[in-house]
Amino acid sequence: MTENNCRVVAVANQKGGVGKTTTALNLAAGLAELNRRVLLIDMDPQGNSSTGAGLELEPHEPTVCEVLLKERPADQVIRRIEGMGIDLLPANGDLTAAEVALMEVEDRAHVLKSQIEGLRALYHHIIIDCPPALNVLTLNALTAADGVLIPMQCEYYALEGLTALTSTIEQIQDSVNPALEIEGLVRTMYDVRNNLSGAVSRQLQEHFGDKVFATVIPRNVRVAEAPSYGQSVIQYDRESRGAIAYLGLAGEYLRRRSVPA
Repeated sequence: MTENNCRVVAVANQKGGVGKTTTALNLAAGLAELNRRVLLIDMDPQGNSSTGAGLELEPHEPTVCEVLLKERPADQVIRRIEGMGIDLLPANGDLTAAEVALMEVEDRAHVLKSQIEGLRALYHHIIIDCPPALNVLTLNALTAADGVLIPMQCEYYALEGLTALTSTIEQIQDSVNPALEIEGLVRTMYDVRNNLSGAVSRQLQEHFGDKVFATVIPRNVRVAEAPSYGQSVIQYDRESRGAIAYLGLAGEYLRRRSVPA
């Protein structure tokens, strides 16, 4: 596999509770279901992608923190998640220490990019779960990424937060990563019975046009339950509306990149 075949996508939204980690984890699992080699990178100190994938880290085990501090190469830290069919670069609360240390590094924005560059030849897709903040960890993810996938809950303040994020993306394009593009927006936790959801959804489509994915992730109890079992919703209940939606999202993502599913 050549380097050019790998797509690095940061799943980002500085607003918490929008289904960011859920989308990163289940998109990775969905792509693996479609026979793609996938690496999921957990860049959130909460480590929810790691625990959601069923990985319980012991205190001494290395994480992405050591990779960012250049204490270990990434390939020594990656863990195989057999049930999900993906590889994972895990995180836990130690990542907060890396966040502080990176502030003292001169070329702080490029650390993750330099540390994972050699991995691009091994995967079709690298998905980065960003923290719910526009901090140095998110900056590293967006500098390393080819595209940004933005999960959006269709609620009152959604567009307000989106303005701040798109402004940040433009700043990164102007400074450290001119090739960065918005991969698309995914409507998550969507409730068809809520009139506001429909109104915000229409606004998103007016503002962003075909950048809005056609696949909509419904509010679904199975999606919410799956992480507590250390599984993707696709593993947990393949017939659920949430699992069907995330498999659909993976397929649409590949079609948008003109790759047969």
